Amino acid sequence: MRYITGAVALGAALVMGTLATTAHAVAAPAQPTRTGGLYAPSELVLTTGQGESRATATVQRAVTLSCMPGARGSHPNAKAACAELRTVAGDFNAVTTAPSDRLCTREWNPFVVTADGVWQGKRVSYTYTFANSCAMADGIGAVFDF
Repeated sequence: MRYITGAVALGAALVMGTLATTAHAVAAPAQPTRTGGLYAPSELVLTTGQGESRATATVQRAVTLSCMPGARGSHPNAKAACAELRTVAGDFNAVTTAPSDRLCTREWNPFVVTADGVWQGKRVSYTYTFANSCAMADGIGAVFDF
């Protein structure tokens, strides 16, 4: 009986080995092609917070913004923010330091805005400190308006 069981097991192993080597390869599902490398050309994380610098500020809000291939992310008005960044060619200084006629008090209660990520394939790390909430409300544009 032992020899029969061993012979059946050996025969089964030979059949399985033969099937494994002659099995047809199954094509893997098609993967979407990526263009522009590992990172999307425009993916940003934007934050606002109260404090004097990036290191000491308490982040109060944070959103994501992606502008390629279309405007999307958790930003409440991603389309306007992407349009504004395209208008100024990704220059965040042009967004935060735009001239204004608004009158604000001179109190020092700083707010910090930051942008980190990739803009049109280039690494971005931007920080700007507003003197107070009035100055920030006047100078944030659509990009930091969340």
